[in-house]
Amino acid sequence: MWMGGGQQGSGVDTAANIYSRACCYGGLHVYGEREYHSNIKGLHSYFSVRCSPREIGANLDQVDLLAAFDSETVVRHIWEISPKGGVIIDDSILGTRISDVRTLTPAFLDEFWGILEEKGAKADTVGDLLDEAKKIGVRVYPVPYTGILKEAAEELHEANLSRLTRMINVLTVGVTFGLVIYDRAPIMKAIGSIFGGQPQVLSMNNAVLEKGYKYSSDNFSKGFGFKLEAQNVSEERIFIQGNQAVALGKLVGGCRLQTYYPITPAADESVYLEENEILDTNGNGEGSIIVMQTEDEIAAINMASGAALTGTRAATTTSGPGFSLMVEGLGWAGNNEVPVVITYYQRGAPSTGLPTRSGDSDLRFAMHASHGEFARIVVCSGDIEECFYDAVRAFNYAERYQVPVIHLIDKAMANSSMSYKIFDLGRLRIERGQLASESGNENYKRFKFTETSISPRAFLGAPGTVFWNTGDEHDELGHINEESTNRTRMYAKRIRKLELAEKEIPLEERIGFYGNPDAPTTIVSWCSPKAAILEAMERLSRDGYETNFIQVRMPLPLARDYIMEKLSKAEKKIDVEGNYNAQLAGVIREETGQGMDYFVLKWNGRPMTVGEVYDALKLIITDKAPRRQVLTHGS
Repeated sequence: MWMGGGQQGSGVDTAANIYSRACCYGGLHVYGEREYHSNIKGLHSYFSVRCSPREIGANLDQVDLLAAFDSETVVRHIWEISPKGGVIIDDSILGTRISDVRTLTPAFLDEFWGILEEKGAKADTVGDLLDEAKKIGVRVYPVPYTGILKEAAEELHEANLSRLTRMINVLTVGVTFGLVIYDRAPIMKAIGSIFGGQPQVLSMNNAVLEKGYKYSSDNFSKGFGFKLEAQNVSEERIFIQGNQAVALGKLVGGCRLQTYYPITPAADESVYLEENEILDTNGNGEGSIIVMQTEDEIAAINMASGAALTGTRAATTTSGPGFSLMVEGLGWAGNNEVPVVITYYQRGAPSTGLPTRSGDSDLRFAMHASHGEFARIVVCSGDIEECFYDAVRAFNYAERYQVPVIHLIDKAMANSSMSYKIFDLGRLRIERGQLASESGNENYKRFKFTETSISPRAFLGAPGTVFWNTGDEHDELGHINEESTNRTRMYAKRIRKLELAEKEIPLEERIGFYGNPDAPTTIVSWCSPKAAILEAMERLSRDGYETNFIQVRMPLPLARDYIMEKLSKAEKKIDVEGNYNAQLAGVIREETGQGMDYFVLKWNGRPMTVGEVYDALKLIITDKAPRRQVLTHGS
């Protein structure tokens, strides 16, 4: 696993994108994870990228090669480097005193000095710290960043050196690929894909990367001890972020209006849609979408609901604080049976919480938000591929059952990047639900009582068709009606849709099941821990421990009978979640009566890694764990 780190604004994302794309172009599978502070510029940011010949979906605990753009990166991540791993560093900062690194907070330094003391290590400077790391086998690759950039500037006849000093990020990527002796062709292709529209910038970046590669080859003759080799592949692949996968799913799923108010990390999806508003599959622009930034989240959900009433597939996107503002509009949509989609990106909570970190603590909120009771469907994607397909299905569910649908994702998925075999559009279908055939009917009953509770839906503005929408209780026509009999029937009509959805929606869209059906240990989870759990299960199997895994993709309506049947057979039941209260475990116990034996939980804002999940599960299986384990990995 490679990690690049530096101040926000120093090109960490660009370096990671070059590295990731170069690996993808070489036929390798890639998983990348972006972590950053909630300020705009200056504080620490880092991007971890893992590559493999096989498909991967989670990161490891340890970094094999750390590319440090500054001193802070070394100090923050030094103990994450694996034994026999390496660190690329500017040789001019080896003498920097750790206490002089201004961006290191007092809270971090207190913890850092404590760890040093526990390890029996002493370090006043960055160089001292690296000497301590060498004792456990970490290799250090000091590089004269400024000297190399000056050489490149002279060769390019570039008088303004500052234009090249911004390319430290690209220089470290060149050094990285030189250390692992990677083929130059996919590297050049990656550089071209990012800077191809700017010939002069491309030329400079090419030169700097080549300088880094050559310096590495000339000065570190033994290399890294590991050669990164390209793979021959014939399948088409896509390299995509989670928020981009959702956006593309919405486009091909027929979404034609997206509303939003800027909020981290949800806004990235809408920005991507704004940049790609036309999905032109046949040359006539039929795939266009309108993206509307509203004055606040209240307006965003109400505008999306208004569009949905006209027959437009409409969505809004937000994160926790924004969804809190949307709650009254959500209740209005539920009361009026509006097929609106809310894409909900979870982040660290409560309140502003951790604006740029991940969390899975909003499940209960999504399931119960707004006063009173009404039907809604909640979908939880577990990886980037599911983000794409679930984005399409969310509209189908919304229109088939005429209910709001909340699509839950988390920041870990939203800001991660992954390579996949290109999505199969043949798997997609558009289902618009039961539409009204009446035209010119002034007595059209928009909320007509039916055996299924689904009323034939006419679009707002249909010629000659009149109906009413109100936040009050109403009759079949939509007129306000507070009578007892009507209230009893209409209230039940709305909620009973969930019973129909539970019967009709295929189990494979609601549950993922993995592993040995007869294994004595069953793991339950939801959202982004999926990939770390699956890889940890593979490791456990190699150790001789068989497990299986129930991934809950649709907590509302919950596949209670299936889950109850599976859990009743398990000798050990383990819940793995990214929150404190084990919210999914609580929902399952309420619905099935099945309680969990063990809990593996994490809420520090960082995603779960393969290693920490594996260690936690193995302790449980070997009867060496407490009932509740809290995971804390991540800087």
